[in-house]
Amino acid sequence: MKAILIDDEPLARLIVKEYLLPYHQLEIVAESGDGFEGLKAIQQHRPDLIFLDVQMPKITGFEMLELIDQPPAVIFTTAYDEYAIKAFEAHAVDYLLKPFSKERFDKAIQKFLEQHAASEKAAPSQLLETAAQSPSQSQRIVIKIGSKIKIIPVQDVFYFEAADDFVKIHTAEGSFLKNKTMNFFEQTLDAAQFVRCHRSYMINVQQVTRIEPNEKDNHIILLKSGAKIPVSRNGYIKLKAILGL
Repeated sequence: MKAILIDDEPLARLIVKEYLLPYHQLEIVAESGDGFEGLKAIQQHRPDLIFLDVQMPKITGFEMLELIDQPPAVIFTTAYDEYAIKAFEAHAVDYLLKPFSKERFDKAIQKFLEQHAASEKAAPSQLLETAAQSPSQSQRIVIKIGSKIKIIPVQDVFYFEAADDFVKIHTAEGSFLKNKTMNFFEQTLDAAQFVRCHRSYMINVQQVTRIEPNEKDNHIILLKSGAKIPVSRNGYIKLKAILGL
């Protein structure tokens, strides 16, 4: 079985390598010091298991996982906060809170081996849904465009639009697709900045220039970009409360 180490601390990677020496069934095929390189290594080697830090340069471990179509099993090696640990306990193979002992490491490996033998897979998507509600995960959106990665600060977003199984993110640079749901962004982003004004739309209230009446008690929002966004009856009630109308 193939494993990859993704951690910006060389000492942390060294400790994992030493602890893995007795496990001949696990081969370390790559090491990466950040999420960009980690993503490339995963795409190249298709590992069975990754050891992943959360707080790294460029993009976080969470953001890196979002960009993988079929994430491998994950054991987190992290000094992250208590909130995230609860998410790891619920959805990851295991987490190792730095500094961790050889005994604790062995327990995590045994858990992975048992799950692998039983063909049980962890649910990284559920992990990401849970962890994304942490405030540290709600300030930017990471998009994969071909082989490139783009980071969009949330304040640069004009509005979100539902697009089948994706969400279209509209910015001054253009529109980008993210494999998430409108409910995900509604739960993750600051409710004082982004309002779900319609089943298919969520707007950045800083972009609103005018609200005009439309047919059947509905309204239309005009944004600074020139976009016209429909507003449902419930959406109008939310907007009035946020804008103090």
